[in-house]
Amino acid sequence: MQDRLPLSGIRVLDLTQIYNGPYATFLMAMAGAEVIKIEPHGGEYLRRRDASSGAGMPFAMLNACKHSVSLNLKSKRGKEMFLELVKTADVVAENYAPGVMDRLGLGWDVLSGINPRLIFASGSGYGQEGAYQDLMAMDLTVQAMSGLMSVTGNPDGAPMKSGAAVCDFSGGIHLYGAIMTALYERMTTNKGARIDVAMIDTVYMMMASNIGMLFGARKDIPLRTGNRHGGLSLSPYSVYPTEDGHVSIICNNDKHWAALCVCMGREDLITDSRTATNRGRVENMQFVDDVIIEYTTRFKTNDIAEKLRLGKVPSAPVRPLPEVMKDEALHERGLLTKVNHPQYGEVSLPRSPLLLTRGAKQAEYRVNPEFAADNARIYGELGIGADELEALKAEGVI
Repeated sequence: MQDRLPLSGIRVLDLTQIYNGPYATFLMAMAGAEVIKIEPHGGEYLRRRDASSGAGMPFAMLNACKHSVSLNLKSKRGKEMFLELVKTADVVAENYAPGVMDRLGLGWDVLSGINPRLIFASGSGYGQEGAYQDLMAMDLTVQAMSGLMSVTGNPDGAPMKSGAAVCDFSGGIHLYGAIMTALYERMTTNKGARIDVAMIDTVYMMMASNIGMLFGARKDIPLRTGNRHGGLSLSPYSVYPTEDGHVSIICNNDKHWAALCVCMGREDLITDSRTATNRGRVENMQFVDDVIIEYTTRFKTNDIAEKLRLGKVPSAPVRPLPEVMKDEALHERGLLTKVNHPQYGEVSLPRSPLLLTRGAKQAEYRVNPEFAADNARIYGELGIGADELEALKAEGVI
């Protein structure tokens, strides 16, 4: 038998969809919680995306180790069945638009009245209340509203979105953290909690460098700094071209700069008044970057990355995503695992990045469940037999 997992015994009713909420519940499932994904007719939206284009792969990534039931929450009987499940649950997680659960008659007041120990966790773009609560929120729109997009891109270019779904996953990570905090508090109070995590709130801190420069003495720093430091207060700090790609280099202190100078064969710049200190390097940032570019363009990416690594210069090659997916180090670490997926064949899928010491394990990896695969088991616990399940299916409840 598998050793007891950190969240063994915790039951989660998962009403989440797309990226934000499903990532929070995925982390719980990987930690051993029983996560029951409650899906509408046809399945959660992400499940229904065109799998042939690869758009369905994120569903497989985010819903491993979960269970699936179908339920029409707009039907009277569907609501009754959901409320019966709530009596057995520790957590209800959802990321519908604010107000949807209340309009269904399944809001916090109702659910906490049935189960006072329940953690009711809501993820949204702008929060459950306030001036922005009714704005339609997607990762792209929250990047725009939060200011994140305004600080991304080149100084002379247009605002640019992040290449990754930063706001969605930041929201999911914080939702998970809030749920864990509430579960810990419940150990002493024996009371549940109402959780409200807004994506826009979770990304503000990410712009600390950009915000900091607004309070500095310099007033000439553009909002967008390209690959340079967000506050233009550190040099070198950028992505530099190589013979066949790019390498990132950052020197947080003069020791790092000295190590880079040795690698470049430019020991003279260690004591040069223009570059001896970070302040001098910032004042002569273009000169510093030009010197580094002259050096990095002489080598292939992997060769320069190795030279800098051996020279103890903080740096890394800019790697293409397919290469990262095959990275043996990530497989050995346990983040990526090779899975024979019934829909996609042999693929590498991620596990939880939360690794606990002292031998604590993650759940044994199970691919995402087929739609409604667990109806009989989960609803059987409520005393609903096979004949009634067929009747509920005919009625459109499941």
